[in-house]
Amino acid sequence: MNKQHVVIIGGGFGGLYAARRLKDAPVEVTLIDRRNHHLFQPLLYQVATGELSPADIASPLRQLLKDQANTRVLLAEVTGFDVANRQVILRNGTVSYDTLIVAAGTGNHYFGNDHWGQWAPSLKTVEDATEIRRRIIAAFEAAEVARDPAAVRAWLTFVIVGGGPTGVEMAGALAEIARESLRRAFRNINPSDARIVLVQSGDRLLPTYPPELSAKAQATLEWRGVEIVTGARVTDLGPQGVTVSHAGGDDAIPARTVLWTAGVKASPLGAALAEATGAPLDRGGRVQVEPDLSVPGHPEIFVIGDLAHFAHQGDGPLPGVAQVAIQQGQYVGELIRRRQRGKSMPAFHYRDKGNIAVIARGAAVAEVGRFRFGGWMAWQLWAYIHLVHQMEIENRLLVLVQWLWNFFTRSRSALLITNRQESGLTSATLDGAPRRWIYDTGIWPRME
Repeated sequence: MNKQHVVIIGGGFGGLYAARRLKDAPVEVTLIDRRNHHLFQPLLYQVATGELSPADIASPLRQLLKDQANTRVLLAEVTGFDVANRQVILRNGTVSYDTLIVAAGTGNHYFGNDHWGQWAPSLKTVEDATEIRRRIIAAFEAAEVARDPAAVRAWLTFVIVGGGPTGVEMAGALAEIARESLRRAFRNINPSDARIVLVQSGDRLLPTYPPELSAKAQATLEWRGVEIVTGARVTDLGPQGVTVSHAGGDDAIPARTVLWTAGVKASPLGAALAEATGAPLDRGGRVQVEPDLSVPGHPEIFVIGDLAHFAHQGDGPLPGVAQVAIQQGQYVGELIRRRQRGKSMPAFHYRDKGNIAVIARGAAVAEVGRFRFGGWMAWQLWAYIHLVHQMEIENRLLVLVQWLWNFFTRSRSALLITNRQESGLTSATLDGAPRRWIYDTGIWPRME
């Protein structure tokens, strides 16, 4: 008798935890992902700001699943679904399934202005993180050689769009880079003169947190020199800066480095699955699922993680955070195991273990049950949680050692420009003559 074939799309938290829950189950598992690694996304901003290296927070999927004899990893790109024949359509073939778990996650969302992405990268992948890191360091390097004071100010102005956890983390990290890590590293500029602007469309930072924690986060950032602009939205964005609209009118901010943390949108696979199954989508492109996380009318297909719109608990859908994806992956894995034994399982119920957002070294805000607190204790709790949830012991040790070194030295050893390419940001003039920067492997760019 052939074993049931479970296909999992996506090697993020949801897909990986589902696969692990199926270890030793009487099924064959195929995990499909476009990338060969699992990425610990909550710490991706630390790669973007030079505190960690990519290998510190990424683990090869084959390495993570090598001890699961019933599981194989397939490096491929999914393009669609043939539900009638129970097949996943790949760019170069098909894979048949008996049970399908779709955990494809989300992508970048520029609210109809996708062309802004070339000037304001977002943070979803390792490539995004290294590109942001390159732009940050290149900005200081360009300011060092610029002769026009206005150009220096533009290079030393950093605008972050979006006041959620990622935006707050990026703003705090940038303040540390400018005022601590790069202190005394340049001769013609003072990195601490950098202007860091955090733009939030809502009336407060961290809108999903209690108001008192939002206020504490804002006060901490402002104390560290970050400018907070709330109730504002970006109306224009280009290589020279951003235009921000608010109640007082429009403001143009000359800035050569803009980072986008304002929103995400569902993977296109959500729309492809909806077309194939007739499943409803929400306005963000997420698939609306049943209480057991299955697609309506298709008990053999599950959607979990950021791609799932689960509205059967509380007043709205569950947030797109790691702990939701982890619990949903574990639930679906267990549900499949029980179905194999002819047993049922209650509907999925999310257990909120709290929320923590780090602001800077030694500063964070936390909501755990009825307790709301910030400062040093919250930061320690944040560090502990992010260490224990690393997938491999090696990653835990690497992150811990790097954190300890950075904490005591105030340095960031991964502030490197590593990709060789012409920067669109540096194509303007320094002294009236067109120049371009060529980035070779290593720290120092050369100018032509």
